[in-house]
Formats: sequence, structure tokens, C-alpha cells
Amino acid sequence: MAEGENEDRTEQASEKRLEDAREKGEVPRSRDLAGALVVLAGVSAMLSNGNVMYAHARTIYGLGLSYSRTDLFSDRLPLHALSAAAREAVALLVPIFAATAIAALAEPVLLGGLNFSVQALQPNFGRLDPIAGVAKMFSLNGLVELCKSLLKLFFIGGVLILLLRHEESAVMATGSGTVGSGVAQMLTLLGDAGLLFAVVLGAIGGADAVWQRFDYNRRHRMTKQEQRDEHKDTDGNPELKRRIRQVAQQLSRRRMMQDLPKADVVVVNPTHFAVALKYDENRMRAPRVIAKGADVLAQQIRLVASAHRIPLVEAPPLARALYATTHLGQEIPAALYAAVAQILAYVYQLKQATAQGGPLPVLPKQEIDPDLQGRYREP
Repeated sequence: MAEGENEDRTEQASEKRLEDAREKGEVPRSRDLAGALVVLAGVSAMLSNGNVMYAHARTIYGLGLSYSRTDLFSDRLPLHALSAAAREAVALLVPIFAATAIAALAEPVLLGGLNFSVQALQPNFGRLDPIAGVAKMFSLNGLVELCKSLLKLFFIGGVLILLLRHEESAVMATGSGTVGSGVAQMLTLLGDAGLLFAVVLGAIGGADAVWQRFDYNRRHRMTKQEQRDEHKDTDGNPELKRRIRQVAQQLSRRRMMQDLPKADVVVVNPTHFAVALKYDENRMRAPRVIAKGADVLAQQIRLVASAHRIPLVEAPPLARALYATTHLGQEIPAALYAAVAQILAYVYQLKQATAQGGPLPVLPKQEIDPDLQGRYREP
């Protein structure tokens, strides 16, 4: 990504953008921090197993200096010496290899997390573009890499030179001492040099890890337009979603009107709300709302109910409570059982009186909790 492209990228990267980058194999990594951890793990393994490693190193050293008369005249001497030295070398290096392998996995976990990307394995011939390569050399990231290389050369080289100068007399004296003392001196010098190398590289790697995290977030920043486009792609076009909701509401309303002739009663208020109820004592635990509406839709429900000779019962508080508490297809709440039971009993008595020519029943007054009417209750 060119430096100029970041000028108007002021917004933080979204989770989707970062996830897309991970799928491409783009995660923050610090080679300096990884190198420091590997060296530190190797040196720690060497120092903690110094006595064992000393024994193996002394054995390897002795294999090249001690032979019996029989071994000297044997054709198997070179193979025997090499195989014995190889076994000792493996035993010497296994702890170091194990520690460095674990440390090599630690850096990805600490900085960007483990990540395997198939896209990163695919060939990208764009990386062979010489013009892009030259541009990267003179970019901000190229300048940072140059500064890191110079720092590593100056600090690490300087520290190791100071160590060798400090241990110069001891190194020169190894030739006049015993084999054991020479091996011990060599391992001590290697351990000190490795420890100093790891400490200096670790300081540089820590600063590099902070920079890599910052640079990774900087390179993946977004413009406001990219955020809007991503939001539209993720959540869908608002106009399309609005149209889908409208179609869904129309279909739901159509099904509701088709089910309305099955209602036993329509409770109204008397012009603003209409709620149609159905109750089948063999199939339902409680009456169920099969249609509901307010204002214009309530008027349509009343017209359809009248056309199918479904009783319309004016009970304003109950109509508001049913409309506020119950969705289509749901059973009424237990708090309204008694009031709805009075309505159903009134409808049954009304049908009986109409059929037999008797006196019309009187609708009892329902006691409705105002809280059940929600925002539709009258002040």
C-alpha cells in the first residue's frame, strides 16, 4: 500500500477488514522479536543443562584424540568415530532445539496469533515488480528497516566486541590448559555471548513489535466511504431491507385477513383498535389472537368481521391491553384470562338469545390493569 493512499484513511480498521487481512496471511510479525526469543531460549537451555552439555562436548572432543592400537588398524574406525560423535551431538543439541522450537511458536502467539492462510501460499507475481520493490525501499517501512539493521549492527556488534576483549586473556589461555577446562571455557563464552546477544536483540525486538503493531493498524485504516460501503455490504442495502420488511408485512397482513373469518369475536375500541380472538378448548390452552390492527387496519378488520357475521364487542380497555401485550398467533396473557372469558361467555349468550329470541345479555364490566395497556392506555 503506497504512503499516499493513507492520507485520507482516518478510521480504524473494522473487524471484517482485519479478518480479511488474516485470511490473506497479513498479521503483525516481528522477526527481531522472534529471533530474540529463539536465542534467549537456546541460551537458557544451554545454561540450565551446562553440566550435561559439558559431558557430551568433552566426549565429542575426546573421540578425535584417543584411539587404541586396534582402532588405528581397523577399517571401521572412521564410521565408528562419526556415529559415536553424531549420537553425542544429538544428545547435546536436543534440549537447545526443543527450546528454540517452542520459542519460535511463542512470538506469533504473543503478537498476532497463530494464523494459517491458503491465500498466502499462492504465488503472487506482483511481488516481482522491480518498480514496486524500489518504492518499498524508499517508503517509511523501508526507512524503519534500515534503521533497525544499523542499530543491530552497532549495538550487537559493539557488545560482542567488548565481551571478546574482556575475555581475551581467558580465550588465549585455553591452549595451555586441559581439555576439560578448554571445553568449559568455550561453553561459558558461548553462553555469555548468546545471553548478551539475546538481551540486545530483545530490546530492539520489543521496540520493533510495538512498531509492527502500529504499522499494521496504520496500513489497514479505512476511509469513511469504505466504512459505509462495508456497512452496506454487511448489513444489506437499507432501501432493500425496508422493501423486504414491507413485503413481509403485506404477506403477514394478507394471511391475517384470511384467518380472520375463523375468529369467535373481535374486541374493538371502538374505532382505534380491533383484536380478533379464536378459542378451541380441545386444541388451545387459552384464547389466541389471530388478527389485530390499529386505525385503518382496525377498520378493515371490522369490515371483514361484519361481512362474516363475527360479533364485534366494544371493550376499549381490553382491546388496548390485548393489542399491547399479544402478538399475532400468541395466546393471551394469564392476566387477561378472566376478562376474555367474560367476553366469550357474553358472545355465547348473545348467540343463544338471538337464536331463541330471548332478552339480550348485558356485557359485564372488565377490570383491566392499566399497566397492561402500555402506552395505549388513556390518561
